[in-house]
Amino acid sequence: MREAIAKLEAVSRQLEPPPDIRREITEQVVRYADRFLDALPEMPVYVPGQPDTAFGDFIGDAPVDLELLLAELAREVDTPGINPASGAHLGYIPGGGVYYAALGDYLADVSNRYSGIYFASPGAVQLEQRLVQWLARLIGYGTGAGGDLTSGGSIANLSAIVAAREAHGIAARDIPDTCVYLTSQVHHCVTKALGIAGLKECIQRVIPMDQSFRMDVAALQKAITDDRKAGLKPWMVVASAGTTDTGSVDPLDLIASVAAEQGLWLHVDGAYGGAFLLCDAGQSVLSGIEKADSVVIDPHKGFFLPYGSGAVIVKNRDTLAAAHGYHADYMQDAVEDDPSPASLSAELTRPFRGLRLWLPLKLAGLKPFRAALDEKLLLAQYFREQLAKLPDFEVGPVPELSVVIYRYKPPNGADTEDFNRRLVDAIQRDGQIFISSTRIEGRYMLRLAVLNFRTHLEHIDRLLALLPKVAGQLAT
Repeated sequence: MREAIAKLEAVSRQLEPPPDIRREITEQVVRYADRFLDALPEMPVYVPGQPDTAFGDFIGDAPVDLELLLAELAREVDTPGINPASGAHLGYIPGGGVYYAALGDYLADVSNRYSGIYFASPGAVQLEQRLVQWLARLIGYGTGAGGDLTSGGSIANLSAIVAAREAHGIAARDIPDTCVYLTSQVHHCVTKALGIAGLKECIQRVIPMDQSFRMDVAALQKAITDDRKAGLKPWMVVASAGTTDTGSVDPLDLIASVAAEQGLWLHVDGAYGGAFLLCDAGQSVLSGIEKADSVVIDPHKGFFLPYGSGAVIVKNRDTLAAAHGYHADYMQDAVEDDPSPASLSAELTRPFRGLRLWLPLKLAGLKPFRAALDEKLLLAQYFREQLAKLPDFEVGPVPELSVVIYRYKPPNGADTEDFNRRLVDAIQRDGQIFISSTRIEGRYMLRLAVLNFRTHLEHIDRLLALLPKVAGQLAT
């Protein structure tokens, strides 16, 4: 048996490359990344097409040369589709992916620290919890707050909803008589999370909105009162701090007053807008967020990190721990005085996410992050003001954050929806700028979403020149 083990060991040790090989392959990867970043300003932001049908299929016993793999990566992954690293990405909610975050991920992956349990890696857990506390202070919470760094807004919203469910003692038999209040602009991950949390049969009251697509507080108050009179159990309000479609922010301060008066849990989905708390203008728009019971922020949006970076913060950490705590005999060595991330989240096995946020914030400082967010707010305002001056373009409400909705009204009597479909398709295929579309109250609308840290005035001016040019070509 020892001989068999020794033979296997000789082969398995190939998974640990020696120092010279490590240096060589690391240099190859860094050169590839440098070429990508250096070429990024001139790259198309969107390339129609699909990868080769054979791509990714065959994995065999023999190793493959890294240069061949990088060439395949460039051809099949980094060419077709949307380029989210580009400053010309103005569709959906772009984030960017700051370079320092990649270095944080590299260090976290090399050390492979388990940040789920304090016993396993006290330093990693402490760093992540310090980041959570920093986010809590940014929101305006006190010392009793806590939370977790998650894989994104979906898991963060789910964690908050489960905490709210447990805090309000919602049992399975109660669900058909319970009520949650939200608007039609709430992100779909919230309604998805309600289903995953076993609350699919909960009554979801869709509250009307004002002309700026913000929750109507008087309508909210009436809906709660009417439901109580009907013998139902209102228990949660979900407000949006920056909707994906329009960038609107619900009147958080007023909603918080209603929720407190009625004894409801107030959850704020700030996945997109929460990071704007870093700047004065954002703090003004998000006033009242500190009164929420729970808040979600996605660092892969407003902090410009790579995808897979979310955060759930609750005013009372104990509610999160009560909803997600667990016991396992094989973990009896890991006695905790305070709950670790694994006791505050649905995740047990998890990567060391903290470094991808901590390293950029430390290396760059807050000043450039704050400046970038202020810049995006002004770019959105500038785009709307300039577009409103162009003939035949219709603009939506003044943006509260960095999303603008608009559309072209063809003067020749052409179908408005069909024309705008062709307009967005033509601009996407042009490849210079990527914009997206949505549907607002039945109307087909175009969207500008400014959030990539690489997006600057030149990109907005390019779009302002491209829109009337392409619209004119389509109209002839």
